[in-house]
Amino acid sequence: MSEPRTIIRCGTIFDGAGGASRQADLAFRGGIIEVVGSVEAHPGDTIIDATGRYLLPGFIDAHSHADAAVFLPDVQRGLLRQGVTTVIAGQDGVSYAPGDGVYATEYFGALIGPHPTYKGGGVGALLGLYDETTPINVGYLVPAGTVRHVVKGYATGLSSPAEITAMRELVQIGLDEGALGLSTGLDYVPNIYADTAELIALCRPVAEAGGIYVTHMRGGYETNAPIGIAEVSEIALTTGVTVHVSHYHGPSELLIDLAVGMESRGISMTFDTYPYRRGCTLLAMPTLPPSLLAGSNTEVAAKLSRPNVRADLFANWFPRLDADPEMGPEWPDNLTLAHIAAADYDWAHGLTLGAAAEQLGLDPPTFTLDVLAASALEVSAVMTVRHQRPYQDLAKLFTHHAHVAGSDGIYIGEHPHPRAWGTFAKYLRVFTRERGDYDWSDAAVHLSGRTAERFCLGDRGRLWPGYAADVVIIDPAAVADQSDYDSPRTDSVGIDDVFVGGQQVLAGGQLTGITSGRGLRRSTPAK
Repeated sequence: MSEPRTIIRCGTIFDGAGGASRQADLAFRGGIIEVVGSVEAHPGDTIIDATGRYLLPGFIDAHSHADAAVFLPDVQRGLLRQGVTTVIAGQDGVSYAPGDGVYATEYFGALIGPHPTYKGGGVGALLGLYDETTPINVGYLVPAGTVRHVVKGYATGLSSPAEITAMRELVQIGLDEGALGLSTGLDYVPNIYADTAELIALCRPVAEAGGIYVTHMRGGYETNAPIGIAEVSEIALTTGVTVHVSHYHGPSELLIDLAVGMESRGISMTFDTYPYRRGCTLLAMPTLPPSLLAGSNTEVAAKLSRPNVRADLFANWFPRLDADPEMGPEWPDNLTLAHIAAADYDWAHGLTLGAAAEQLGLDPPTFTLDVLAASALEVSAVMTVRHQRPYQDLAKLFTHHAHVAGSDGIYIGEHPHPRAWGTFAKYLRVFTRERGDYDWSDAAVHLSGRTAERFCLGDRGRLWPGYAADVVIIDPAAVADQSDYDSPRTDSVGIDDVFVGGQQVLAGGQLTGITSGRGLRRSTPAK
């Protein structure tokens, strides 16, 4: 007996390839789209009326930290109500595989937390744990920082030829097991110690496999972006690898000029951005000197309790923060505590560093060191930048042909950044419906189709026959983000029905309990 068929009738279809919209039926069976057009119903078919609504391919979050959070029902619902059916994990050079997951759980505890079941076995084992255990598809990048840690721990300095060979072998194994490419986080330990030659060596197998190199660049972003782009360009020109820049933020004209310059040199480049003007980071990153962050979180936290270390920070480091043009003397009021591992500080979630310090009668530098030490550095914060850019400036990046949507969503913490629950709905509300920077066909490309192509997701990102039935049904007049900086875990509205692999995982805005998501292995598009 053939599998039952689902027919979505009378929706307006935007195919993810940039084609003109069409009002048509969409029929799928066994997880695969069979027909886009006029479909005659047969006995046993499930019929869904989508009159007045839009059908788009399931959205793909090009930069997500939902590596473990995809197993949590509130996160699943929060993603699906934005239309997100696939996340790309393994970002910023830090995640569970290869290795046993201990390094990532400690170092990125405030960003990804512990995986509920992975204890080792590599990329293939990790991808297998996503098969039919969550309604969300998960693609994975081999994280270069984790690879370096497996080979040489937190050691600083250049890697030997033997160490680079061992790292390259781990990358190759990950690619063979289905990884989409390689990620780096060149501000994070120990990936920060890798020189360009090491990164080139690790990118060679990625280029040979047709994968993608995804990078949190070295040297910071904003006006320092040329530093990182220069290194990314050298890696791409030397290896021929396809490159993607994570959370590309800074002056739009500068960033676009850099992207155009890369393309003019024959580099295949894309980038992701999110539609918010505040960021989120590990609290230690902006508040401690990089030289102090060498070693494990436990080792660094122990240093913060030493009187001589504190005296040096008070005398030499914190005055520099006050004078820094990006931080300034108001930095304690621009960092809102999102996640704090130490239970004694639960009361401080959602407060700025300045407000929390005031409650205890402490100065902000002392409170900062206390909370980091008590939490073994497992603290994250939402950061207000001093000079927020208007939407019209952000829209120049969002509409660039190299742009794809990414939330940089972090799901750990009592008071996370609202981008985790709102990014994709905000693209549709602000930049599609209200401002008109995208039309709906453009939105389907930026939020799904182009990402599927770049990340080698095969039969995702299109509403075409032969492609996977990851389908989002949208009320175009109602879709909107509801999360904000005061209530960051609030679900979006206007997307109530979502299919993943042909199974309805969201119905009437609620989870159905079906877990048809998969660990997505690198593949080529359907023909």
